Amino acid sequence: MDAHFGTLLEEKTMEGSCVRCNWPGNDPQMIAYHDTEWGVPEYDSRALWEKLMLDGFQAGLSWRTILHKREAFREAFAGFEPARVADFTEADVERLMGNAGIVRSRRKIEGVIRNARAWLAMHQAGEPFDEFVWASVKHTPVQAGEVPIPTQTETSVALSKALRKRGFTFAGPVIVYAWMQATGMINDHTHACFRHAEVAALS
Repeated sequence: MDAHFGTLLEEKTMEGSCVRCNWPGNDPQMIAYHDTEWGVPEYDSRALWEKLMLDGFQAGLSWRTILHKREAFREAFAGFEPARVADFTEADVERLMGNAGIVRSRRKIEGVIRNARAWLAMHQAGEPFDEFVWASVKHTPVQAGEVPIPTQTETSVALSKALRKRGFTFAGPVIVYAWMQATGMINDHTHACFRHAEVAALS
């Protein structure tokens, strides 16, 4: 299981006295992501959707792989603007299948298009995506970070079911939990990590 899902749990000292979660390893891009993005509460509907799509692409792969391809994904998927992606056709699927800069999985590519349409349908029905997902944690980030960190919870299972009911795919409870961690719905920086307190202060 990938470290991004919270299964690599021990902290280690890096850069002298700086203690952080150990899943970034020594990769500079992963460290920067951990130190500046992961766990920070995200309230923008489009950005929340983008991060769920990227976590869906991660399924079966490492987060490091997706992070290093993130800019290529953004370019390929029209900046992850759901209204634009919802209009993608089979020709776009074939175009994306030929893009070596992204993960070329037909199921995942088609899933993003389906999820764009599901996102759009929610907004058109008066159910904004940001309001919907944050309601799952009563609009307040959950302060967690206890070891061992789970790969899913009752909340992620319930949110996964609700997303799939609305037409989302690649939104199982493990993917959803990783997404909740990444977008700050859950602060799962371990308590020893210097970012735990910093992220908690943003709530």
